Amino acid sequence: MKVTVHVDGGARGNPGPAAAAAVVRAAGTGDVLDEATEVLGEATNNVAEYRGLLLGLARARALGATEVEVINDSELIAKQVNGEYKVKHEAMKPLHAQALAALSAFDNWTVRSVPRAQNADADALVNQALDATAL
Repeated sequence: MKVTVHVDGGARGNPGPAAAAAVVRAAGTGDVLDEATEVLGEATNNVAEYRGLLLGLARARALGATEVEVINDSELIAKQVNGEYKVKHEAMKPLHAQALAALSAFDNWTVRSVPRAQNADADALVNQALDATAL
């Protein structure tokens, strides 16, 4: 089964209160199969983006996906995972390794970045999670 997973992470302040989100859709129809958020406490935007990626991959695997197309709005994360950029920040290296390990569980995978407007569902979930924790 192939799925498309929109993932996002964000922090209010950098670092600051952070959250991650994922929206898993059926690849053929675009039907939403799952949505998830995770409140992360204090983190940077990049850590939150990686945590969104990990959350989305875990949810896709739980649904039985064998192929995954990951879409995010972080060019940095996409290029690091695809091997185009080196991971220089020490705190990011374990998250990068976890992401590659999670991706290796799929028969086929792609990770690409798009403008934030094309990742609106995941972005909205991140903001909802952050708004809920601010109350």
